[in-house]
Amino acid sequence: MAVNATRSLIGHAVPDESLLGIGIAAVSLVVMPLLARAKRDVAKTIASRAIRAEARQTDICMYLSAILLGGLGLNALFGWWWADPIAALVMIPLIAWAGREALSGRAGCDDCVEGGAA
Repeated sequence: MAVNATRSLIGHAVPDESLLGIGIAAVSLVVMPLLARAKRDVAKTIASRAIRAEARQTDICMYLSAILLGGLGLNALFGWWWADPIAALVMIPLIAWAGREALSGRAGCDDCVEGGAA
């Protein structure tokens, strides 16, 4: 992702507008918080760290959708070709952080759900 985004920026590669991509990202931005909330409720009810971690990953998916929508939208609305590769570069630290959290077992953190039952 980083290599392709950097090449696009250096080479001034103009991405195609993706109305379908914009639509999917917009729907995801609405659905993901609702899904994360439902997962947190279930996790609290059954005291599941696994579902609590899954809710956190769904929150992260929402953030990634927002970044994606920003890049696609700025390109489509204003012709800012560079917004799409910049959005990809902005995603990298978030994806790396989420991966590190998941691998370390901290993705199901106790403060993700009130009550902290594990």
